[in-house]
Amino acid sequence: MAKKATSKKATAKNKQAFTYNAPSATSVMLVGDFTHWQKNPISMQKRPDGFWHAEVELAPGTYHYKFIVDGEWCDDPECTLRVPNPFGTFNAVREVK
Repeated sequence: MAKKATSKKATAKNKQAFTYNAPSATSVMLVGDFTHWQKNPISMQKRPDGFWHAEVELAPGTYHYKFIVDGEWCDDPECTLRVPNPFGTFNAVREVK
């Protein structure tokens, strides 16, 4: 029984909010290793203030992500932790505790 409790705790997910400021954009998608990049992008919702928002349930760990804004791959300007990717640009990093 102790194993079940441990596995439940290990799979516990935390709600993570992602935002992107793009008042003139018509589409913003969140992509990352948790979406298998473009395979399962997450559509973000535009708010009246011009910020796009999405919430994602993620298990504890380290995740790499980017935004696709009107078809263009974009960095998260609010994220200070970045790592190089194989395409010569950088991915933003989100650490979930």
